[in-house]
Amino acid sequence: MESGVFFGFFLPGDSLLFTAGLFAHAGYLPFFPLIIGCAIAAILGDTVGYMTGLHIGPRLFVKEGSLFFKKKHLHEAEYFYKKHGTKTIFFARFIPIVRTFAPIVAGVGKMHYRTFISYNIIGGIVWAFLMPTIGYYVGSFFPDAQKYLLPITIGVVILSLLPLIKKMLKKYF
Repeated sequence: MESGVFFGFFLPGDSLLFTAGLFAHAGYLPFFPLIIGCAIAAILGDTVGYMTGLHIGPRLFVKEGSLFFKKKHLHEAEYFYKKHGTKTIFFARFIPIVRTFAPIVAGVGKMHYRTFISYNIIGGIVWAFLMPTIGYYVGSFFPDAQKYLLPITIGVVILSLLPLIKKMLKKYF
């Protein structure tokens, strides 16, 4: 849902997967089916985002004088995804908000589908394995970690936002 629907950016994918890993360690969820299900959902979600961008996105750029959707931005997106698309699709998985919009912009920018789906699959599998595994690992060090779910979740959200915060600080300061 996070990257499959345009408004899914408020859904905390990293913290949900991390928390699912904690619950798997506590015995509430089966670990390997959790990872497989998360990988499938992540890949499908980004694919829906890509297809949405590919089919609906160009229609937003029809008007020349639109405030947000300028043809210049469409051409910039196409150029960006030709140059940096593979890295973006893979690494965006690990950066909240960016994760939501990267596949949509890849579709708008007409990133080659075969390239997109390859990096979508690789990124989806790595992300779906890594996040619950970290939660599972933390659960092994902290018995009853699910009792401290709120502070742990806040910590995960802050950690996952650090790259974005660092980039913003670098840009503005």
